[in-house]
Amino acid sequence: MRLETELVNGVLVVRPQGELDLGSADLFRDHVDRALARGRVRGVVLNLSGVTFIDSSGLGAVLGRYRRVRQEGMAMAMAAAPAKLQPVLELSGLLKIMPLYSSEKEAVVKL
Repeated sequence: MRLETELVNGVLVVRPQGELDLGSADLFRDHVDRALARGRVRGVVLNLSGVTFIDSSGLGAVLGRYRRVRQEGMAMAMAAAPAKLQPVLELSGLLKIMPLYSSEKEAVVKL
Protein backbone atom coordinates (compact mmCIF):
# COMPACT_ATOMS: atom_id res chain seq x y z
CA MET A 1 0.00 0.00 0.00
CA ARG A 2 1.11 3.52 -0.76
CA LEU A 3 -0.05 6.36 1.46
CA GLU A 4 -0.08 10.07 0.81
CA THR A 5 -1.16 12.86 3.14
CA GLU A 6 -1.71 16.52 2.44
CA LEU A 7 -2.93 19.45 4.51
CA VAL A 8 -5.73 21.25 2.63
CA ASN A 9 -7.18 24.32 4.34
CA GLY A 10 -6.40 22.84 7.75
CA VAL A 11 -7.87 19.44 6.87
CA LEU A 12 -5.56 16.44 6.79
CA VAL A 13 -6.36 14.52 3.61
CA VAL A 14 -5.23 10.88 3.70
CA ARG A 15 -5.02 9.02 0.37
CA PRO A 16 -4.23 5.31 0.71
CA GLN A 17 -3.59 3.39 -2.51
CA GLY A 18 -4.01 -0.38 -2.72
CA GLU A 19 -5.15 -2.83 -0.07
CA LEU A 20 -5.93 -1.61 3.45
CA ASP A 21 -5.60 -4.90 5.28
CA LEU A 22 -3.66 -6.78 7.94
CA GLY A 23 -0.41 -6.20 6.07
CA SER A 24 -0.86 -2.43 5.81
CA ALA A 25 -3.02 -1.43 8.80
CA ASP A 26 0.00 -0.63 11.01
CA LEU A 27 1.56 1.53 8.29
CA PHE A 28 -1.74 3.40 7.87
CA ARG A 29 -2.13 3.88 11.62
CA ASP A 30 1.45 5.11 12.14
CA HIS A 31 1.43 7.41 9.13
CA VAL A 32 -1.84 9.11 10.13
CA ASP A 33 -0.80 9.38 13.77
CA ARG A 34 2.46 11.09 12.79
CA ALA A 35 0.61 13.52 10.55
CA LEU A 36 -1.86 14.32 13.35
CA ALA A 37 0.98 14.86 15.82
CA ARG A 38 2.35 17.68 13.67
CA GLY A 39 -0.70 19.72 14.67
CA ARG A 40 -2.50 22.47 12.77
CA VAL A 41 -5.24 20.03 11.80
CA ARG A 42 -8.95 20.83 12.18
CA GLY A 43 -10.29 17.62 10.63
CA VAL A 44 -9.43 14.51 8.62
CA VAL A 45 -10.69 13.30 5.25
CA LEU A 46 -9.97 9.73 4.21
CA ASN A 47 -10.03 9.57 0.41
CA LEU A 48 -10.79 5.95 -0.43
CA SER A 49 -10.73 6.30 -4.23
CA GLY A 50 -7.47 4.32 -4.51
CA VAL A 51 -8.38 1.56 -2.04
CA THR A 52 -8.90 -1.75 -3.83
CA PHE A 53 -9.69 -3.89 -0.77
CA ILE A 54 -10.33 -3.39 2.94
CA ASP A 55 -10.57 -6.08 5.62
CA SER A 56 -11.36 -6.04 9.33
CA SER A 57 -7.82 -4.93 10.20
CA GLY A 58 -8.10 -1.99 7.83
CA LEU A 59 -11.54 -1.11 9.17
CA GLY A 60 -10.14 -1.29 12.71
CA ALA A 61 -7.30 1.07 11.79
CA VAL A 62 -9.78 3.55 10.31
CA LEU A 63 -12.02 3.29 13.37
CA GLY A 64 -9.06 3.83 15.68
CA ARG A 65 -8.05 6.99 13.82
CA TYR A 66 -11.70 8.16 13.98
CA ARG A 67 -11.72 7.73 17.77
CA ARG A 68 -8.45 9.63 18.15
CA VAL A 69 -9.65 12.45 15.91
CA ARG A 70 -12.93 12.74 17.83
CA GLN A 71 -11.11 12.70 21.20
CA GLU A 72 -9.08 15.66 19.99
CA GLY A 73 -12.29 17.54 19.16
CA MET A 74 -12.07 17.23 15.38
CA ALA A 75 -14.29 15.75 12.69
CA MET A 76 -13.48 12.96 10.25
CA ALA A 77 -15.12 12.01 6.96
CA MET A 78 -14.60 9.59 4.11
CA ALA A 79 -14.66 10.46 0.43
CA ALA A 80 -14.81 8.86 -3.00
CA ALA A 81 -15.25 5.25 -1.87
CA PRO A 82 -15.42 2.87 -4.83
CA ALA A 83 -18.79 1.14 -5.20
CA LYS A 84 -17.27 -2.23 -4.28
CA LEU A 85 -16.17 -0.89 -0.85
CA GLN A 86 -19.48 0.71 0.08
CA PRO A 87 -21.20 -2.51 1.26
CA VAL A 88 -18.25 -3.24 3.57
CA LEU A 89 -18.38 0.29 4.96
CA GLU A 90 -22.13 -0.05 5.52
CA LEU A 91 -21.92 -3.45 7.22
CA SER A 92 -19.04 -2.31 9.43
CA GLY A 93 -21.11 0.58 10.77
CA LEU A 94 -18.58 3.22 9.70
CA LEU A 95 -21.21 5.00 7.61
CA LYS A 96 -23.30 5.49 10.75
CA ILE A 97 -20.57 7.46 12.50
CA MET A 98 -18.66 9.07 9.61
CA PRO A 99 -20.12 10.82 6.59
CA LEU A 100 -19.16 9.61 3.13
CA TYR A 101 -18.89 12.30 0.46
CA SER A 102 -18.71 11.73 -3.27
CA SER A 103 -15.48 13.73 -3.66
CA GLU A 104 -12.48 14.76 -1.63
CA LYS A 105 -13.16 18.41 -2.41
CA GLU A 106 -16.73 18.18 -1.09
CA ALA A 107 -15.54 16.47 2.09
CA VAL A 108 -12.88 19.12 2.77
CA VAL A 109 -15.43 21.92 2.29
CA LYS A 110 -18.02 20.25 4.56
CA LEU A 111 -15.56 19.71 7.43
